[in-house]
Amino acid sequence: MNDRYDAGYEGQYELVGYDEYGQPVYRQVTPEQPAQQPYDPYPQQGYGYDPYATGQQQPAPGYDPYATGQQQPVPGYDHTGAYPAAYDPYGQAATSGQQPRVAEQTAYIPQQAGPPEPDPVEQPGAQEPPRADRDYHTEQFAFVEEPDGDSEDVIDWLAFTENRTERREEAKRRARGRLVALVVVLAVFAAGGVGYLWYAGKLPGVSSSDDKGGTTAATGAQKRDVIVVHLHDTKGGGTSTALLVDNTTTQRGTTVLLPNALALSGDDGSATTLTKSVEDDGSAGTREALDTALGTSIQGTWRLDTPYLQNLVDLVGNIEVDSDTDVPDPDAKKGGAPLVRKGSQQTLAGKNAVAYATYKASGEAQDAQLKRFGQVMQGVLRKLSSDAQAATTTVQTLAQILDPSLTDQDLGTFLADLSDLAKSGDYKTELLPVQDDGTLNAQASAAVVKDVLGGAAKNPEAGTAVRVSVQNATGEKDRTEDARVTLLNGGFTFLEGGTASAAEATTEITYADDADKENATEVAKTLGLPTGTVTKGEVSGNADVTVVLGQDYEPAQPS
Repeated sequence: MNDRYDAGYEGQYELVGYDEYGQPVYRQVTPEQPAQQPYDPYPQQGYGYDPYATGQQQPAPGYDPYATGQQQPVPGYDHTGAYPAAYDPYGQAATSGQQPRVAEQTAYIPQQAGPPEPDPVEQPGAQEPPRADRDYHTEQFAFVEEPDGDSEDVIDWLAFTENRTERREEAKRRARGRLVALVVVLAVFAAGGVGYLWYAGKLPGVSSSDDKGGTTAATGAQKRDVIVVHLHDTKGGGTSTALLVDNTTTQRGTTVLLPNALALSGDDGSATTLTKSVEDDGSAGTREALDTALGTSIQGTWRLDTPYLQNLVDLVGNIEVDSDTDVPDPDAKKGGAPLVRKGSQQTLAGKNAVAYATYKASGEAQDAQLKRFGQVMQGVLRKLSSDAQAATTTVQTLAQILDPSLTDQDLGTFLADLSDLAKSGDYKTELLPVQDDGTLNAQASAAVVKDVLGGAAKNPEAGTAVRVSVQNATGEKDRTEDARVTLLNGGFTFLEGGTASAAEATTEITYADDADKENATEVAKTLGLPTGTVTKGEVSGNADVTVVLGQDYEPAQPS
């Protein structure tokens, strides 16, 4: 750091100042020449030419870096390096008049920038007077390293890499947080869905009829609205009956088709069928008989004659059904086109719908005609408005006289609820299975009676008779009638239980509720059977007590 900038160059240099970058500036020092007295043709004049004729030529002051005042005046060189005209190194006098003054040059070494331009306000050749305070020493200066651009690039790259790594880690943390939140949301939805299915009774294995322990209580606790519909064929005669069920707990709707052969008990306890009850007992008597046989609670009766069904279909704007057969047109000539063609998604107007709902081919069972009636009813519900007020207006437009048990407002609201279920796919049609003699088979009918209608063994209200279902397993048909008469005389309500497929040696009397144990014992005594035949078990249908007559049963002899 102590090497001089003029190392390797000949001559002597002296410091004259610093440039705009803080670098020292030197100039070459000319060796002193011996003073010579020039020729003076005018002795009275001093050395040099006095352009102002003062007679006093002032020597040009030299630069004294240490301000000692010892520096002798030295004539400078011009830009070519020659002596000025006013100075003759060979002792020759100037032969010309006034000589131009040459500004003193500042020398610099090749590694440095040239001297700064002179201030335009200063006169060329003017020299700065010596300053006593301009005393410089090397220890007074500090050398500052210039910033390296590469180091800044390295710092920027490290900062970029660090920020990129932090962003990646932050992205990973956010992704993990989103994943955890998603898992939590899915778990909540899954738990809610399972809870809803359990509450609605749609969870597999919970509401199954095979679950003997708690199914009856869970099914019976559900709330259902039920009305009975009797379709009267005003042309061909006959009736068709169905139960419309709205399970408000599970939000499901069902049409339960009831065969005309269904065995019921009349007001006097006598055996009858559904079709006879509709004709003889009227709406109220049939409604009570169905409640007794099926264990349901029917809120009202809707009598729907075929002309009103035709108007209803036209009002809702036709319906669509998957017809299972061709229905001939009764008004067409023989061999004419059918009124309803077999096929899927058949559009039916009012007249076509009535013909399809009441059609029963020759030799065909009544169950087939019931299923067609059920298709028409479900098609009407799909096209009916789900708005209660609009549905009520449709019912009022029919202008039919309703049963006193059901107002047009109640019917319209009820049908609107079923329409909403039918449109959402939560509606189905079920046929109540009965045996050839019209009695219910306990196993076959359990899915409809218990699961759909909520029928179950229950304690009779105060003042009502105990319901006793009797199945004949004696091998003799007359034994059923004998038992019916005996039980009716004993104050019990007789329910037809049908005939067993095989004879039984002993009679079995069962009850489901402990409160009915005493009633079952009374039934055994009334029939003249030992009390040991009474056991706790399953009962059929909506009976309080079930009796399976065996060959040990002997009817009482008239006195």
